[in-house]
Amino acid sequence: MRVLVTGSAGSIGSAVTAGLHAAGHEVRGLDLTAHDDSSCPLGVLVGDCTDTGLAARAVAGTDAVVHLAGRPSEGPLAEELTSHVLTTATLLDAMVTAGVGRFVYASSNHAVGMTERVELATGVLGADVRGRPDTFYGVAKVAAEGLLSLYADRHPLTAVSMRIGSFVDRPTSRRHLATWLSPGDCVRMVEAAIGSAGVTGHTVVYGISANTDAWWDLAPGRAIGYHPVDDAQAYAQTVTAGPDDEAAGARVGGPFAGPAFTRPAS
Repeated sequence: MRVLVTGSAGSIGSAVTAGLHAAGHEVRGLDLTAHDDSSCPLGVLVGDCTDTGLAARAVAGTDAVVHLAGRPSEGPLAEELTSHVLTTATLLDAMVTAGVGRFVYASSNHAVGMTERVELATGVLGADVRGRPDTFYGVAKVAAEGLLSLYADRHPLTAVSMRIGSFVDRPTSRRHLATWLSPGDCVRMVEAAIGSAGVTGHTVVYGISANTDAWWDLAPGRAIGYHPVDDAQAYAQTVTAGPDDEAAGARVGGPFAGPAFTRPAS
């Protein structure tokens, strides 16, 4: 497939472009920063996803868009909405015009981060629950998911929102034992999301590895062909307990759901 990856210079983006390229896909990168294009045989475009002309050039001739670009941390509400919602809208409009049919979005566990773990009656949180964002970052992810649902209902395209957990090389905290997404599994998830014939409308999946202590339901991901192979439990003996473990584990958003991230909207 010919795939556009936005945020291609980022930590997730660089892993995904390399993985997709190794799997035989033709990749084009788009980022605010110029970077090595060895994993992007279709080239790397430099600029902002809200630039309509650039978005049109970026999606042209592709089969799928993987939107990983965006502010990776909490910030003012207006900046979060621009970074995550307006970029998504610009790319979607370009896709509709160009006839590109699959959009894969890097959503976040923070879209449901205020959910208390004691509420997980079955032990894991399903993908069909209402949004309960823990920050303005999470609010923007919920809004972007809503935008994808609208476009999938109005236009001939399908979309996958990947509610990504903790993307790190290896778990370093007790929370990571539940929320870890390994680089290898991240690539497997994206490859399933761009190519699955089982995606209809807007589909939400949780972006975690096959963790023994997972808080989120992997069944929706498996339904579209995402079969993770890594398990954070393999690192359990190397992860030491910390003083903030209880607070970080009280809600699924971890520290983001705590008072340190409480701020006015303006």
